[in-house]
Amino acid sequence: MKATQRDYAQAAGKAGKGLRICFFCGADEAGASAAAKKLIANLDDPGERVEISGQELRSDPVRLVDEARSTSLFGDSRHIFVRVSGDEAYEAINTYCELADRGEADGAWPIFIVATSATDKSRSAKLLIKRGDALVAIFYPPDLRSVTADVRAMADAAGMRLNGNLAERIAHAAGLDVRLAQSEIDKLALYLDASPQSPKQANTDDFNMIGASTEEDGFMPLVNAALGGEVRKLPSELRRLREVSLNPVGVALALERRAAQLARLSANLRPGDDMQNFLKSQGVFFREHREVGDQLQRWNGGKLERLVPRLAELHRSLLANSQTAELILSQELAQIARYAAARR
Repeated sequence: MKATQRDYAQAAGKAGKGLRICFFCGADEAGASAAAKKLIANLDDPGERVEISGQELRSDPVRLVDEARSTSLFGDSRHIFVRVSGDEAYEAINTYCELADRGEADGAWPIFIVATSATDKSRSAKLLIKRGDALVAIFYPPDLRSVTADVRAMADAAGMRLNGNLAERIAHAAGLDVRLAQSEIDKLALYLDASPQSPKQANTDDFNMIGASTEEDGFMPLVNAALGGEVRKLPSELRRLREVSLNPVGVALALERRAAQLARLSANLRPGDDMQNFLKSQGVFFREHREVGDQLQRWNGGKLERLVPRLAELHRSLLANSQTAELILSQELAQIARYAAARR
């Protein structure tokens, strides 16, 4: 089966317990990860989580089948979560499908794969799209309107009613990352002591007490300094990174989000288009027109194609090296800023 971020939940619900393997791909890695988390939470008994990396599956393709058919130490249920880049899991998925077709994967634990730098045209996705026991969900880059709607849904589920344009502000503060937005909603609900049984009204003052301001404390000034080639401004932003303890992974996610946005805009931009009118027509937040327009001029399609997987690799490196994450991020941002500065 094939679905998008709009209908993956309905497709999964329709498949029911016959769904054994889910493959989440596309430019919106945050949305894909959030979708995997949602479907796992919807399992009758998620049980133990077994995590496998793409590199592990590439070196040992049989491990996916072994883990899916294994039992936990205490006989509890489990699910398999895999994070890969591109087609790293192709051989592992192919092996699983062959065994499933012979009836040797009956009763296997459900598998959830989040694939960065992969699309529904990748070899892994093509293996699964026509299978009745599989779901391929592709996640396109979100816009402000769609993430704002997601924020409102998150707030409703948490027992909060958001005043005015607060949902849009939270979406913008999160850099259109639904995982970061969910974190902000969770903090706001905790601050207000809100719940579905005891709903509360949330306003801008409440969010100011717990939320990160994108203008002063958030990720975007750092992202803009790097992608905009502002080599003189970057050192002060890196100093702020340390002083306010910004999450390096969060910064990397914001970079990935902006790179995906630039790739989409670059594909739609036509010679002679008025930049301001173009950005407005594409739903870009008006306060970001200057930065996004400048970055579009610095990064063309070919350069963006190389930047996107590089940022995905940065993300994985930060997750694998938490002790030195700040140093790794600072070095990569400096390289990106120098390259962007030379593109003027």
